[in-house]
Amino acid sequence: MIRVVLVDDQSLIRTGIRALLDAEDDITVVGEGTTGVEGVALATELRPDIVLMDVQMPEMDGIEATRQITGDDRLDGVHVVMLTNYGLDEYVFNALRAGASGFVVKDTEPEELIQALHVTVRGDALLSPAVTRRLISEFVSRPADVLPDADLGRLTNREREVVALVAHGLSNDEIAERMVLSPMTAKTHVSRAMTKLGARDRAQLVVLAYQSGLVSARAG
Repeated sequence: MIRVVLVDDQSLIRTGIRALLDAEDDITVVGEGTTGVEGVALATELRPDIVLMDVQMPEMDGIEATRQITGDDRLDGVHVVMLTNYGLDEYVFNALRAGASGFVVKDTEPEELIQALHVTVRGDALLSPAVTRRLISEFVSRPADVLPDADLGRLTNREREVVALVAHGLSNDEIAERMVLSPMTAKTHVSRAMTKLGARDRAQLVVLAYQSGLVSARAG
């Protein structure tokens, strides 16, 4: 069962998303909040699998709330997925740098939102299907100082190849097919690379891959 905390200051948005999620057999909304402060408190209390977090809210915005959640070692298993009205905006870039696992636009198709939750928990995807790779390229090509420098020398050649494929948006199954590996072996390579580079999740692994020069943003 995927446990979700929903944080948005618009009651209509919360009601609609909750009705959608609660209709699924394997998803349940365990808490709702209207501010970033409440979002952090609920994440700490309930330890959900995913916090669906609005970007702009009173008291504390979703970006700062995300930063606090992802920076708390006690909440290591909590993924934050941002809710936004637009596919390309500065808030999205900042949210991903704050540690968000990805984001979905509020007008996404219901099935895409459900799929986004599943792949986020699985750690096998980065962003909403509605978002193109151009977003990743534009995001990662910008300067940032919040992530550690990636020591690619710690990776084996096979792990470097796997990270590059992750950065191009391939899932573990697609990586396995491309490299003629079993899906479990591909997943193991991804996990080891994340550990060696200190990446919290797949989103940060992609960022590190671009920022280290392993993958060129212009080639995306």
